[in-house]
Amino acid sequence: MIAEVFVDTNVFLYTIDEDPVSVKKRTRAQQLLLSENWGWSIQVAAEFFVNATSAKRPFRLSSADAESLISTWLDYPTLPITSDVVRMALTFHRRFQLSYWDAAILAAAKLMGCAKVYSEDLNAGQDYDGIMVVNPFLVE
Repeated sequence: MIAEVFVDTNVFLYTIDEDPVSVKKRTRAQQLLLSENWGWSIQVAAEFFVNATSAKRPFRLSSADAESLISTWLDYPTLPITSDVVRMALTFHRRFQLSYWDAAILAAAKLMGCAKVYSEDLNAGQDYDGIMVVNPFLVE
């Protein structure tokens, strides 16, 4: 096992969300990244950068600030995009009727040996081939 928990993009995005409505989620996301034995993938890093710096985002980061955060987070276990990730993602896409991108998150988690994925986007409580999805914002 490389990490206990795989962290999806939305958790990282909440760490920078300055919307007053998102204070609890921001605090929870920051706590998770400081306290959990977590891992992520290059796909998640790329998704974070694109979304965090998007002109459509009301609280966006500069490219330099996003790069700085990603650089720090790259010290944690990070799975590259490999042919194994793609093959497993295609299998999960077909088997669970997920988008390719969600299937690739699960594939990366499986290949890292994670038992859980923290995500607000996938079905909380669902087991995907031994990987349990947990919405960390529903847990107190």
